[in-house]
Amino acid sequence: MARVTVEDCIDKVDNRFELVLLAGHRARQISQGAPITVGRDNDKNPVVALREIAEETLSPDDLKEDLIHSLQKHVEIDEPETDGQEITDQTGAAAASVDEPDDSIAFDRMTEEDLLAGIEGLVPPEKSDEY
Repeated sequence: MARVTVEDCIDKVDNRFELVLLAGHRARQISQGAPITVGRDNDKNPVVALREIAEETLSPDDLKEDLIHSLQKHVEIDEPETDGQEITDQTGAAAASVDEPDDSIAFDRMTEEDLLAGIEGLVPPEKSDEY
């Protein structure tokens, strides 16, 4: 079996950096037990991943979507809204407009003098022999 190179895959994925991300993601999938779509031929997982991309047994777009999905911490489910339905919070009140400022947030209203006075008022922890 001839060695797989970046040149074999670059016509499938235009950006070399994206190719590295996709092949690395696919190699991790293979190491976690995902079925491979080409013969292994005693190759390691990154080489098998590159061969799968080069031989187009996997779609690069599907790999990209799967990579993005695996990196997301919170996935929102898009649910269609009916006409005239307002987004409401748990109490049933209508949600505030994004343009309206929230007056209850005061973290940016501290003066520099107040901040310095607060820092000077901090007491350093007592030293202990246990450390």
